[in-house]
Amino acid sequence: MPRVPFSFELYPPRTAANAEALHETIQHLAAAGPDFLSVTYGAGGSTGGRSLEVLKYIRTRTGVEPLAHLTCVGNTYSGAARLIREFLDAGILSFLALRGDPPAGHAEGEPFLGDLESSAQLVQLIDRVQAERAPYEESPVPGHPGAIRVAPRRNVRIAVAAFPNGHPRSAYSTQHVEALLAKQAAGATFAITQLFFHPDHYLAFVERARRAGVTIPILPGIMPITSPARLARVLELTGEELPGELVVALEVEPTAEGRRQIGVEWAARLAADVVAGGAPGVHLYAFNQHDTVLDVLAAADILPQLQHSAPSKGTP
Repeated sequence: MPRVPFSFELYPPRTAANAEALHETIQHLAAAGPDFLSVTYGAGGSTGGRSLEVLKYIRTRTGVEPLAHLTCVGNTYSGAARLIREFLDAGILSFLALRGDPPAGHAEGEPFLGDLESSAQLVQLIDRVQAERAPYEESPVPGHPGAIRVAPRRNVRIAVAAFPNGHPRSAYSTQHVEALLAKQAAGATFAITQLFFHPDHYLAFVERARRAGVTIPILPGIMPITSPARLARVLELTGEELPGELVVALEVEPTAEGRRQIGVEWAARLAADVVAGGAPGVHLYAFNQHDTVLDVLAAADILPQLQHSAPSKGTP
């Protein structure tokens, strides 16, 4: 059976005390062999520094590609360009370009939200900043002081968001597909979907996107939902329809471990079904924990059953 690509999303630690636990989680996830580990970025740069610290840790302490989230909201062209250069200087060559939502209590059009109007513009900016850099990269030759190895500079990978059930701000039913086409035209190399709860939501969306001319890979974003509170929060943030069967199962289960198992099994079935339907891989929202998402991959037969023992920390 061919290998199914997979990846994970993390968020930067909110305090320095959480950083060590996150590093351990990263080591466990990296040991499973993901294609990349993505790290979210706070609106307005609120976690930009911590995001870069996590990305650097992934790059220097694992063999996994780090992927940086960037948002339009709160960023100007010049500010975003400086941030992109900072990421590139740190060796980060994969990005997820997002429009982002205004913070609570703020509306579209407020001046502080910045002058980047769409993620397609951010995609173009990432591409432009990279193109302005030297076309070659230099690296020292071990054992030969002063010697330099010159190689063509690697092109960045730029992911964008896709919305299987439409974006909450879409003015009409096909706008989210047209937006994905615009992002592809701007230079996006692949897409990651917002979460969904039924395989047909993803598969039908991909079919519509392909008919419209979208050719880039579209990775399904899957989130293990392990509690009613998490489900309620996710629905509030995304505007997705209430998945009745999952709601009932989580609410009637009396134990936390039982609810966790329900979430793992639901996400595993979803992952297996979309892969069987042609998905090019799966992207899992990890909530900075490794056990649940690794159990999802094992239950979906994407990974062999894993022993969750602590991997050794070291260089790639």
